[in-house]
Amino acid sequence: MNPTDRMAAYQIMIEGELDKRWLVKLEGLDVFHAENGQTQIVGVFDQAALHGVLNRLRDLGIELISIQRIDSENIKEKNENTKQN
Repeated sequence: MNPTDRMAAYQIMIEGELDKRWLVKLEGLDVFHAENGQTQIVGVFDQAALHGVLNRLRDLGIELISIQRIDSENIKEKNENTKQN
């Protein structure tokens, strides 16, 4: 398997909140708004898809704060915690 074909979970932090019209462009990803005005985007991507998301954010003029590879189990926990709130 080519390393660029491997799927991995990523957490992308951006400045500000996305309104509904921009969320459509991130369909299929989990989006969480934090109280500090930042937005967390979480999803599982191969490298090509990850770069596609980053390009979309750039095209929208959105400030990227951080991107981090995370354990996919963390995604399940965050989803369950969010649904309970």
